[in-house]
Amino acid sequence: MGQDNHSGAIPPERQEPSVPGSGPDDAGTSGTRDPEQAPPPWGQSPLPQPPSDARPGQWGVPYPAPQPPQNPWGGQNPWSQEPAAPQADRQQGAPQQWGAPQQWGAPLQQGGWSPPPKPGVIPLRPLRLGELLDGAFQACRRNAAATFGTALLIQAVVALLTFFFARDLFSPAVMGGDMDAAEAAVDSSLTAATLLGIVSAVGVLLLQGILVVPVARSILNLKTGFAQTWKLCRTRLLPLAGLGLLLTAMIIVGFVVFGFLLVLIVDTLGAAGIPLVIVGVLALVAVYAWLAVKLALAPAALVLEPAGVFRSLGRSWQLTGRNFWRAFGILALTTVLVTVVSSIITTPVALILGFLGAFGSGGDGGAGTAVALVALNLAITTFFSAVGYAFQAGVTSLLYVDLRMRREGFDITLMKEQELSGQDDGLVPGRRNPGIPG
Repeated sequence: MGQDNHSGAIPPERQEPSVPGSGPDDAGTSGTRDPEQAPPPWGQSPLPQPPSDARPGQWGVPYPAPQPPQNPWGGQNPWSQEPAAPQADRQQGAPQQWGAPQQWGAPLQQGGWSPPPKPGVIPLRPLRLGELLDGAFQACRRNAAATFGTALLIQAVVALLTFFFARDLFSPAVMGGDMDAAEAAVDSSLTAATLLGIVSAVGVLLLQGILVVPVARSILNLKTGFAQTWKLCRTRLLPLAGLGLLLTAMIIVGFVVFGFLLVLIVDTLGAAGIPLVIVGVLALVAVYAWLAVKLALAPAALVLEPAGVFRSLGRSWQLTGRNFWRAFGILALTTVLVTVVSSIITTPVALILGFLGAFGSGGDGGAGTAVALVALNLAITTFFSAVGYAFQAGVTSLLYVDLRMRREGFDITLMKEQELSGQDDGLVPGRRNPGIPG
């Protein structure tokens, strides 16, 4: 008995439970213990196993992971975060994603900002000073026959009338020193100068109204020829001439009334009225500049909208209402630039021709030489004046467009008309064109 109790045999209740894979019968299996088959620790009862027909959520059975629905028509999964770009965009390497905003001013998906469209000489948004001056130059350059040709034609008519009325100043009697003939020639020249001033003022307004058509069409990248310009403006020529006569009459009446007041002040106060005369002259200059700016856009409104004579004056007054100083600065700067450039070119020419005339005026051919030199000087002055007036008309036209974009959203109208620019049937931006919707 004692030997049996102290032998190396271990009672069955103290033997270690057999582990699958550790015995000789499991030599070919893995040595890891399966947690589902492992017995519970000592002193614990085994966990109950869920039945075979248990549903998710019962007996600890987990729910299956959600799966995105399949697209029954094929293609990309509708649950994906980003839509696939079209095949054409992928091939062309388009920088924008498919579905990104395309209108200007809208933020892109990449965080950038799309620029406004620029179909022609200016972008379709309110303009800066440099863009306005450059746009006027580009419009005149692209439509040279319509802009410079029209300006040269009008200025040539004024030059020929000037030469015709001033011919008496170069008659043989005047050149020979006849005082009576010289006095009569001067009197007739003063009368002719007044008429030429009226004709020149009307011609400048005609030029500003006519050139607004090729300049406005160049905004939509439409080229305009010389004949087409006059054809598109033929119904507005008489209203433009009436506008020019009205403004010229207003200027003449204003100067006559002011002169009468100055004479009355001097006669009444004598030397004490000189300070009032100086203040009055300065006030007249200020009023003239103010009215010139307020009414500068009337020819453009008369042609483009189109409006009547008095309505065009009201439109110009309205557009410059809250932009007077900006319009004044642009127009004054343009006038100074044109005057300086023209003077740089024409002044040396006039001095050289005058020098040649002083040496060639002697002898029998003095009158003919003087007439030839005056005609040459007048031709050179006319040419460069036409170039300057064309550029000024281009700046005034773009200023009219700029103020309408700032006040009335005219850039939206130009964007809509850009879609019709391929059908160039005499399209004039801003005008109610027959046969074109809107």
